[in-house]
Amino acid sequence: MTTTETASARFAGIDDWTSAELVAGILEGQFAAIGAVQAASEPIARAIDAAAERLAAGGRLIYLGAGTSGRIATQDAAELPPTYNWPYERAITLMAGGETALNKAAEGAEDSEDEAVRRLEAAHVGPNDVVIGLAASGRTPYVIAGLSFARGRGALTLGIFNNRGGKVGEVCEIPILLETGAEFVAGSTRMKAGTAQKAALNCISTGAMIKLGFVYRGLMVEMRPTNVKLNERAALMVADLTGADIETARKTLAEADGVIKLATVMLTKSLSREAAQAVLDAASGNLRKALA
Repeated sequence: MTTTETASARFAGIDDWTSAELVAGILEGQFAAIGAVQAASEPIARAIDAAAERLAAGGRLIYLGAGTSGRIATQDAAELPPTYNWPYERAITLMAGGETALNKAAEGAEDSEDEAVRRLEAAHVGPNDVVIGLAASGRTPYVIAGLSFARGRGALTLGIFNNRGGKVGEVCEIPILLETGAEFVAGSTRMKAGTAQKAALNCISTGAMIKLGFVYRGLMVEMRPTNVKLNERAALMVADLTGADIETARKTLAEADGVIKLATVMLTKSLSREAAQAVLDAASGNLRKALA
């Protein structure tokens, strides 16, 4: 039996615990989850560097998962476009059982090896792609088959799993073991294991975006302001980065069609929109390089 499915003697009596004791016990598990991610810092750092290299060459992030792991992967993929203006078509989740399985459990879908291969074939997975497979047990057939196929196609494959000895770690190029152990509620991997997976994905996707130059001075300079709140946030970013007053920042941002980096270069270097765009293009869109 995998450790995430093992019942812990320590938690055998939780149905008699007070609510305060339940909160303390559950939170203790969450802290332990972050500790498991810290222990995997070295392979996570390698994954960031390797992923950034493939993505810079035009590759995509393709996530594979079933159940809780697939839902966590979907969340990571869904947040990249609004946060970093990352193209939707370059952040793909292949959830076992399809999109309906996001809200309704698809029993048996995780056992379908053929489905994973079919969907990766349909996506034309290739050498520039980064395929991330997640499975708490480390033995989900859908994820194992997908990672094996993608690796055979030359894609960078990352395996995130929570049980030592899981086959997910054997079939991928960079295995990331998050050894979270027994759950507060035995087998409920949406708890410690899920928290650890989410934190690891945060590290990998955020780290890769930073390496690609999508963050400058800790700010989301690739963000596209699509509503009133984000427009104001973008103007504040431009004002902060350039030292301009907020009204000048708003005006220049409007001239730049909401592109934070473009407005920043226009103000910092006192350039027209066209000249500023040329500077950004010469720096491959990297704001730090454009301002150097």
